[in-house]
Amino acid sequence: MWNGKTLSVVLPTYNEKDSIAETIRAFDKLGIVDDILVVNNNAAEGTSDEVAMTTAREVLEPRQGYGAAIRRGLAEVDTDLICICEPDGTFNPRDLTKLLPFTEDCDFVVGSRTVSNFIWNGANMGWFLQWGNWAVAKTIEVLFNTSYLSDVGCTFRVVSNYLVPGLLRDSRIHGSAFGLEMLMLALVARDTVVQVPVNYHPRIGTSAVTGDTRTAIRLGLQMLWIVLAMRIRPPRRQHRPAGRRGQDQAARQQALWNPLGPSDHGALGRKHEDADSAPHDADHRERRPDRGWLPLRWSGC
Repeated sequence: MWNGKTLSVVLPTYNEKDSIAETIRAFDKLGIVDDILVVNNNAAEGTSDEVAMTTAREVLEPRQGYGAAIRRGLAEVDTDLICICEPDGTFNPRDLTKLLPFTEDCDFVVGSRTVSNFIWNGANMGWFLQWGNWAVAKTIEVLFNTSYLSDVGCTFRVVSNYLVPGLLRDSRIHGSAFGLEMLMLALVARDTVVQVPVNYHPRIGTSAVTGDTRTAIRLGLQMLWIVLAMRIRPPRRQHRPAGRRGQDQAARQQALWNPLGPSDHGALGRKHEDADSAPHDADHRERRPDRGWLPLRWSGC
């Protein structure tokens, strides 16, 4: 638990057998995580054995794809805050303590891997991936008037649980571009999103996406198309629970329309009580044009 809120970590796994156990232990060592869920997305043989030696629980998602695994994880956990992270050794679980403070004011906190000071030697963040992410991020800033963005592919993030039903309902992508779709859905819904730099380490093993240049290019073009498509034809905004920004706006509007202010409800109640008791006193008084209210004089019967 962190700051009075329950916290879970969702770890999708496909080819992270050699790093997943250490990642789980690192999150568990923080002492603030209530639930660690591993989503086995047709993972390499021996992955379940590694998970069994830790405190995490495991579920199987047979539909292949990063998005399918994350959607399954979001549906399985039930905590106030949900952290999503890939257990491939590229992220430092301690950076979760950098993301969490922003959840006090934001609905969605996303990591950024493109800040040079936090990119470790050997990490798979060359100029092509760094500038490619930056270009797509700036396109989003311009088209959607968002807060500062520099990375659209970081899979280390924290989301508030009241956004999950809308994300599960509106998302359509089951593959690697789900991370961007998740971000775009939050931005289109005007949820409060902030990006925080995180450490980015060399990966343990080979990535099925960024490890191949041609695959990375195809993913980048797909991401750019998703951004443009949502600008031209944004998803239909169905009714969903208001995010933190919507709640704050509703509170401000209520204060504007209430001339007494939110703290005067007690006084308003007392005024009503006084008004209710007034007729009882009026029964014993009569009105004289020149002298106002005087006590009634009752004649005997």
